[in-house]
Amino acid sequence: MTTRKAIFVTGGASGIGRAIALYFAERDWFVGVGDVDEAGMRETLGLMKHGFSYQHTFDVRDREAWDRALDGFATAAGSRIDVLANNAGIPLGGALEENSVAEIERCLDINLKGVLFGAQTVYPWLKKTAPGSCLLNTASAAGIYGTPGASVYSATKFGVRAITESLDGEWAEDGIKVRSIMPSFIDTPLLDHNPNAKSNEDIRTRVTDAGLEITQVEEVAKAAWDAVHGDKLHTTVGKTAKQLAFGARWMPGKVRKQTRASARPLGK
Repeated sequence: MTTRKAIFVTGGASGIGRAIALYFAERDWFVGVGDVDEAGMRETLGLMKHGFSYQHTFDVRDREAWDRALDGFATAAGSRIDVLANNAGIPLGGALEENSVAEIERCLDINLKGVLFGAQTVYPWLKKTAPGSCLLNTASAAGIYGTPGASVYSATKFGVRAITESLDGEWAEDGIKVRSIMPSFIDTPLLDHNPNAKSNEDIRTRVTDAGLEITQVEEVAKAAWDAVHGDKLHTTVGKTAKQLAFGARWMPGKVRKQTRASARPLGK
């Protein structure tokens, strides 16, 4: 193996994935990005100041595609993978009765199956570079307390949180770290999407109208670095996520009351 550490980031064509990739690249890591957006990945790699990079176009819902993606990356990186950032995910908001079957299945498949397939595929690579290797999952503040108007999305992010906790115990004897980051609303292109097919208002507008803060994506990238190098199982990012985590633990009754009266920033 080479000595330069290597991280593979899914959803690396934009947003949080791009920010994580650039943050690790600036610290001299070999960085690979995976996404369905080939042009976006090329742009991410073009922003890096060194040539230790790799991109692979694939869909995280395809288990066999995961094998090809990680085998190719490991070969390019000198036969090693130190971190997998299981970051690819999509939002889905609105009342459950308005979410179509296709929307529900797509959200479940990308946000949950994609994370599980990534973990399953990367395990032997992380075991090879342990101790100190890490599976980093992108969860959400929606995985701290269920978000009204986003029941499917919340379910997937609670699932990512559960996967993180389960594998933290399962892989401890192998010396592999398992961590999650749990951001609130982050300034990425996803905020400019509508929460579901029936909505005519983008998420950013709804978040702003609800009086919630939007956290800069660079803060998430730093949190990812700290999570990989620290001992904290879940790292909250942004004021909303931190307040929600505190309230859910110490003032659950108040959180429930506020949640039932909330403006539902991901849709009614």
